[in-house]
Parts: sequence; structure tokens; C-alpha cells
Amino acid sequence: MKLHICLFLTLCLLSSSLMAQLDHNPGSNHGNRFEQLDFLLASPNEYRTASGAPGPKYWQQRADYDIKVNIDEEKNLLTGSETVTYYNNSPDVLSYIWLQIDENFHNPNSDNNKDDGGKMPARMTNGQLEQMDVAKHLDGYGVNIQTVTDAAGKSLSYTINQTMVRIDLPVTLKAGQKFVFNINWNYKIPDKATRGGRGGYEVFAEDGNNLYSIAQWFPRMAVYSDFTGWQHLQFTGGSEFALTFGNYKVAITVPADHIVAATGVLQNGKTILSSTQQQRWAQAQTAKEPVEIVTLAEAIEASKQKSTAKKTWIFEAENVRDFAFNTSRRLVWDAMPVYIDGKKVMCMSFYGKEAYPIYRKYSTKVVAHTLKVYSKHTIPYPYPVAQSVEAAIGMEYPMLAMNFGRAEKDGTYSEATKNGAIGVIIHEVGHNFFPMIVNSDERQWWWMDEGLNTFCQFLTEQEFDNNFPSRRGPAQFITDYMKLPKDQLEPIMTKGDAVANVGSNAYAKAATGLNILRESVMGRQLFDFSFREYARRWAFKHPTPADLFRTMEDASAVDLDWYWRGWYFGTEPVDISLDSVKWYRLDDEKNAAALQQAPFESIQKERNRNDKSIVFATDADTSLRDYYYKNPGADAKMNAEAQQQQMNAMKDTDNKAKWVDKHLYELTFSNKGGMVMPVIVEWTFKDGSKEIDRIPVTIWRANEKQVSKVFMKSKEVASIRLDPNKETADINEANGMWPVKEMPTRFQLFKAGQQGGRGQGGGGNAMQKAQQSNK
Repeated sequence: MKLHICLFLTLCLLSSSLMAQLDHNPGSNHGNRFEQLDFLLASPNEYRTASGAPGPKYWQQRADYDIKVNIDEEKNLLTGSETVTYYNNSPDVLSYIWLQIDENFHNPNSDNNKDDGGKMPARMTNGQLEQMDVAKHLDGYGVNIQTVTDAAGKSLSYTINQTMVRIDLPVTLKAGQKFVFNINWNYKIPDKATRGGRGGYEVFAEDGNNLYSIAQWFPRMAVYSDFTGWQHLQFTGGSEFALTFGNYKVAITVPADHIVAATGVLQNGKTILSSTQQQRWAQAQTAKEPVEIVTLAEAIEASKQKSTAKKTWIFEAENVRDFAFNTSRRLVWDAMPVYIDGKKVMCMSFYGKEAYPIYRKYSTKVVAHTLKVYSKHTIPYPYPVAQSVEAAIGMEYPMLAMNFGRAEKDGTYSEATKNGAIGVIIHEVGHNFFPMIVNSDERQWWWMDEGLNTFCQFLTEQEFDNNFPSRRGPAQFITDYMKLPKDQLEPIMTKGDAVANVGSNAYAKAATGLNILRESVMGRQLFDFSFREYARRWAFKHPTPADLFRTMEDASAVDLDWYWRGWYFGTEPVDISLDSVKWYRLDDEKNAAALQQAPFESIQKERNRNDKSIVFATDADTSLRDYYYKNPGADAKMNAEAQQQQMNAMKDTDNKAKWVDKHLYELTFSNKGGMVMPVIVEWTFKDGSKEIDRIPVTIWRANEKQVSKVFMKSKEVASIRLDPNKETADINEANGMWPVKEMPTRFQLFKAGQQGGRGQGGGGNAMQKAQQSNK
């Protein structure tokens, strides 16, 4: 009995990703890859429909914040107080609520500081030794909750579990009610260089000033949803957040000579900005080029001494899921507008002198470009501002992106540094759309914001510069990852922090999957409409993977279950082999008569055997009937004289003539990788011309392991190549060519790359030229 129970539990614990790869028609060559996906997805209901749209009773919670925060520069201490108004829009009665305190992952007692595996390195640095002494290294770090009270000031019972806080409600919170409470807290701001994390400070040794990146810094409401209940997976420094929308009013008190960039719109600019800065800000409202509100010279001068006075910057933001800010006296600030569907959005950048050569030229313009391209492919950008801050990190928050990209001390920079800065600005600003607006749950599905955003980043990079060296998106760049041994691969659908290779999996493979859909499976028109529909349906809501999958099919009428199953739930690679090529020359009526059945009979029977609703062309137009119509399955080797007599009896002489001098090619393909995919065939003819045939993925339905197809060509073929433009992420180019060609080795490719050519991070001479040209 115990054995049976254990077996049952083991089967129940099989992940959906594993189940997606099991053959449900074992022993057969079909009926597996094309099985519908429904059993892997949550059942549709009144909250989420089978079409992928929010249901008639869809609901989500809301949380409004009124926050006051002070930065003590001398002690690197953050002190905050907040009033939170939480709205229970669910049909459920709540007896407690959960909040996130992400900064507590710096607490030495949190599990993430204990569960890192590793081996003894050959050599240990002082820094490594210090980090191993967790108690000492993180002493004093983590969130200190001082008080938790209700609206009347009465203490509330609460429990801290690492990076989560549960507040026990004095009275149950019923559907449609709200609850107001207050929290006071503080924490020691970590040095990002030595203690990591999303937020912290960076110290510049030459002038002794700090740049503060204050992120994931206040107690924030966890998501309570129809599909998860409370989302209270711990923050361990990896998969980031799931958050609740609301309105924010935040008062930030910092040294008087600091410049603050923050989520939302500055409310008291007239009192904290100088008259000169206000004039420049007014000028920037209609500028065609970025206007410096704070100049480089002013930022350098401000960094020479530290003010002991304080100023409070007040920001407000509506319908956002988070709030972050940067503050320092070292920042240049520039701004210009961009218009999205006729609505003005102020694009701004903040950066120190180290980034000035790159950010002054590119940052704000890249912000504007990003908003335009993302708006075209998703929904119009809804917020009034979008900002890029050079903070030596890549992180995203509503209306505020923290990026990297610094020049050398002499003001020069490499092409790779420039492209890296442009790429990260696009990526982090793009996160305003995924997940800041289309609010997916990254704790569970890392790829739903990183993969979708990286895909849009690729589109935006390519519209920025047609030669931009994008690395994530093009199918050929994912093949090295897909070639890894199976025990080193994981499905895209793997739970957030369980993803081992985040960059290749959640970012690159997920993004590449969308690009393949757009370019090679659905086509741009159908894909673009469906993708925009997904963004429109789920803007300012909480989508799941099922909502994305169902919407893409619902809006396009394309069955994609095979694709979601293989690319997102599975790990099998694409490897379509061209096994054999048979060539038939139709140079006279005798051969034509023998072979003209090839392009018709067998293909029609295969495709139409079970579809009785089809009116066959040979019934609608009897002139299409020939000898083989009346004699199905006749021996193709019947004597030439009999064939000639029967052909002469045919009335349609034009029908005979059109087969003469044609070339028939029978190609056999094998699915060696497991992941089915459309077959793309490039023909190169003897005269040097080329032609491409695209065979839909459905050719594999009848046999998922091997298929053959006959092609008719007017010219003799010299060579054949599968996937010539590297669209499908096929991991083995060599077995997709005829005649078989030897592929260059990695060394040969590297050697060729050293001989010049445009690309990211080229050879030494190219680097020197780039640096000289950018002085």
C-alpha cells in the first residue's frame, strides 16, 4: 500500500514541463508533438477565458502608498514611513495580508545567504574570504521593522519570514472593503560593489561622493490573485517580483545639493529647482534635442563639496506597481519630449561625468526611440515620463531605468561599450511595458517579462540601426545553448529561481521563440496583431502563460500548441536533416506519363483523405482527369508503347506539354532533434539563381520522425540547403545540405572574424579605431 501511495505521489509531482515531452501515443510516429496543450494549462473560468482574455468576473487588488523617506549620507542609512491603503477587490475574505521586504535578503539569517553551493577554489582572495564569513560580512544589514499600526495608531500583530511579512488583521477584510495601516522601518544601505543586490550605493573614490540606487526598498504589498492566492515566494536575489498596482505619493529627503530621478512626476520643482534649472526645464518641453537641466560643469562643481542642508523632492505616480529612485550630487540631467499617439512624454537621462561621452549623445534619444517602437508593437506608452539613469547596473522600475555604459577616462569608448549601453537602455526602458504595465509574475515565470521584453528589445535595436549587433533574438545565436547535453537544459516554463541558465533560457530562448513565430511560423502580420492584442488585453492586469498562449492563437487562427509544447515546455532542439535527394528528369512524354502522378495523387490523398467536405478539382473540372485518374495505382513501369497510346487518348494536349522538361526532386527529411518546425528549403540552380520553398510545420503531423516531399522545378538544381537564413535555430547546419559540405570549424570562423568586418567587440585594430573616432 505504501509503495502504491509513493508511486502515485511521484507521478503527481511530475512537472508539466516533463509531461510536455512524454509521448502520449507511445510506439507511434505521430500523435505526440501535435497533441493539444489544454491538459498542461489551467482550465478557463469566469476570471480567465478560453480565448486568453480577462473574464467577465476578472478582479485584482489595489494598494495606494503615501511614503516619506530620508537618506542619511553620512551613515548610509535609509529611514522610511508609509501609509498603505489596501483594497480587497477579490471575492474572498482575508484574515491576514502579506508584504514583501526584499532588502531583507541581505539579512545574514536569510536562506539565500546559506544555500549557495560551491567548491574550494584554487586560490582565495581576501574578498572571497570576507564574503564566506556571512555573519560578519552582512552584520547590521537587512530591514528593521520598527512599528506596524492601523489607521488609529494601534499596534498590529505581524510576523517576519525572511523577505516576507504577514500582518494579522484585527478584523477580517471582506470583499469590497479596504484596510489602512502604517509601517516605520529603516535599513543600512549596502555597498553594491561588495554586497550586491538591486539597490545600494556606489562610491566614487576620486571625490568621495555616492550614487544611490534605491530600489525594492519599502514594504510592498504582495500580489493576491485568482490563480495563485498570495504570491509569497521568497526573494533570493534572482527572479524579481510580482506586485500590485496603485497610486503613489513619495517625499524623498536628501542632501540639498543632490539631484533626484524617481518614478512619477516631480510635484515641487518650483521650490527645489533653481530659476536657471526651471528655465531649462521649460525649454526642454518643446526641444528637438536633449536640453541639459543640470550641466556637466555644474555636476562637477557640485561634487567638490557636500552640503549639510536637506531638501525634499515630492513625486506622484498613478497606476504603477512599484517605485524607485536615484540620488546624487554628481548627476547631469537632460530632457526632451517625444510624442506617442499625440501625447507628450518627457524623456530624461541622468549620468555622471564617466558616462557623459556616451549618455549625452545617445541616452535620451534611445529612450524616445524605445517608447516609439515598443508602442508600435504593444500599446501606446501611457505614462508622462520615462528616464534612464547610468548607475552601473541593469534594472527596471516604472518610468525609471537604471543602466550602465561608461567611457574611458580620456573620453573614448569602444564600439562594444556603446552598443552595450544602447542595448541596456532599450532593454530596461522597455521593461516599462513588460512587466510594469503587462504585469506578469516573475517569481514564477521569469521568461514572461524578460523573454517578451528581450524580443521587443531586439525589434527596437534593429529599428535603431539595421546593423546593430543584436545577440538575443536571431535564431542562429540560440543553437549553442540548444546543443548542450540534456541534463544541462531546462524548459522555459521552469519556475523562476530554479532556472540555472537565466540568460540563455529566460531571456534568449524565450525571445528567440517569439522571433521564430513572427518570421517563420505565423508571419509578421498575424503575429504582430496577436501580440498587440495580448498587450492590450492584459495592460495593467496580471497575465499568466496560458493567457499569452491562448491569445496568440485566438487572435490569429493559427494552432500553436505544438510550438508552445516544444519550445516553451520542452528542451528538444531543432535538427532537421536532409537525408536523401532523388532527381527525375521529365524530358519526353513517356517519362512524363510515368511520373506525372507524383505531384498530385499521393499528396492529395494524404491531406484530404478524411475531409469529405472538399469538392475536388477533378470533379469540378473533368478536363483535369487523365489516365491515372481512371487507373489509380497503375504500375509506373508499364511498357512505353502502352503509355504512349493512353497519353494520345487524352484530349488536353496542353496538359501533356507542361510536364515536358520539368525536374522532379523527392526530398526526404528526418526530425533528429525532436522539436518539429517548418521546413525551409533553398534551391540553387545550375544557372546560379535561387528559390526558397517554405513547408508548413503540419507536414510532420502524419509522421513526426521522417517525411518526404516531391518538388517540381523548371531548372536543374545544383545544390539544396535547409534553413538558409538560420530562422529556425537548427543546431546542425551540416546535415541540411546537398551536396554535403564540410562546415568551418570554430577556429576557422574565429580566424575569419579577425580579418575585419563590422561587429560587436571586433578585433584590436577595430577597437582602436572606434576609440579614436569617438574622442
